[in-house]
Amino acid sequence: MSEFSTILFEVEQRVATITLNRPERLNAMNQAMKDDLRAAWTSVRDDPEIWACIITGTGRAFSSGADVESLASGGFRKIDRFRELAMIENIRVLPTPRRMGVMKPVIAAVNGLVNGVSLDLVTEADIPIASEKAQFFDSHVSLGYVSSHEMVNMARRVPVAVCLRMALLGSQERMSAERALAVGLVTEVVTHESLMDRARELAAMLCRNAPLAVWGTKLGVLRGLGLPIEQAEEIAAGYLEVVEQSEDHAEGPRAFMEKRAPNWKAR
Repeated sequence: MSEFSTILFEVEQRVATITLNRPERLNAMNQAMKDDLRAAWTSVRDDPEIWACIITGTGRAFSSGADVESLASGGFRKIDRFRELAMIENIRVLPTPRRMGVMKPVIAAVNGLVNGVSLDLVTEADIPIASEKAQFFDSHVSLGYVSSHEMVNMARRVPVAVCLRMALLGSQERMSAERALAVGLVTEVVTHESLMDRARELAAMLCRNAPLAVWGTKLGVLRGLGLPIEQAEEIAAGYLEVVEQSEDHAEGPRAFMEKRAPNWKAR
């Protein structure tokens, strides 16, 4: 287990688990957590022995969003004056899997409340699942802030009316786990006690598939969203062509003909 000040990071059987670990602050994101997450996502992306990732939280929250004390005191680092003024430059480098270029599949195991900026960790997950105790909301407008990238991402996962309801009501209403399942924000709701077992089970299922094929499939789908279907198919076909040149592509049919489990190498 690598040592970080605000998260736990461990790798077992090719699955990395990132646990947000500031329970006394409901896992609110401060500058230290942003730095830790950036390092963790870099490891997930670049370590060839990691094939999938789970992200979850300690205690009763997944994450309560940005640390309000850090916002009020200027505790978030801005590299220069331009990036103090141009908010988009800070949004582009937020430590989330899409922005960090993580092509490996990510499971969000939502253990409790999720608010604000941390919603991106759910909407950017490939397989988000939730405990029955999970709750989702966005408090920005209740604090005098515009809800920006969080709801832009949310509107690509749930119907726009559902997104706007969450954005405009702010902290006055929370979406339940069952409602999140109904609108497509999460893919499954399980008992609180079984959440991590189910997340690990799903991760193990992912790792039994050909890793390069899984990664290429994820990229082929996500990078074609919003494009005309012909262009989206070209992108997906490009990843198919890449993976067909791999050792694993030859191993799959060979293992099938020999009636044995494939020996994937991610090569």
